[in-house]
Amino acid sequence: MANWVPASVWKNPIHFLAFGLGSGAAPVAPGTAGTFAAMLIYWLLPPMPPSLFAMGVLVAGLLGIWLCGRTSRDLGVHDHGGIVWDEFVGYWITLFMAPPGWIWPLVGFALFRVFDIAKPWPIKWADEKVEGGLGIMLDDVIAGILACLCLQGLALVWFATQ
Repeated sequence: MANWVPASVWKNPIHFLAFGLGSGAAPVAPGTAGTFAAMLIYWLLPPMPPSLFAMGVLVAGLLGIWLCGRTSRDLGVHDHGGIVWDEFVGYWITLFMAPPGWIWPLVGFALFRVFDIAKPWPIKWADEKVEGGLGIMLDDVIAGILACLCLQGLALVWFATQ
């Protein structure tokens, strides 16, 4: 993965979005920086019905396939390390139907980062085998789904013991 930040990130709105509103330009751990930016956005969102949240994440995911694919082609680098829109979407998937409270977004952050970094099967398969914008997005979508299942399981255990 490349670690240079192209000047186009600050000039091209497509690249700016793909770089997670610039968070992917972080000199160290851009994926973690992107996930942190996604968490801040999540905290700013008003409470909403799960169906509306899911629709928003679906739109962000479909947009991400195009954004990430286009930025990747423009830069000539498949899945440049600074492209973090996929982390945004993966993190938001993690928090689908998360319980209210400040702790759950933090737990979701940790779970998503573990899955995104460790890349157990099928995340690793998607990362290695699927090309283009879909490939950039798919491994993080799967990581988000697995992290969401873990988060829901933890919440179930937590509330059952209270």
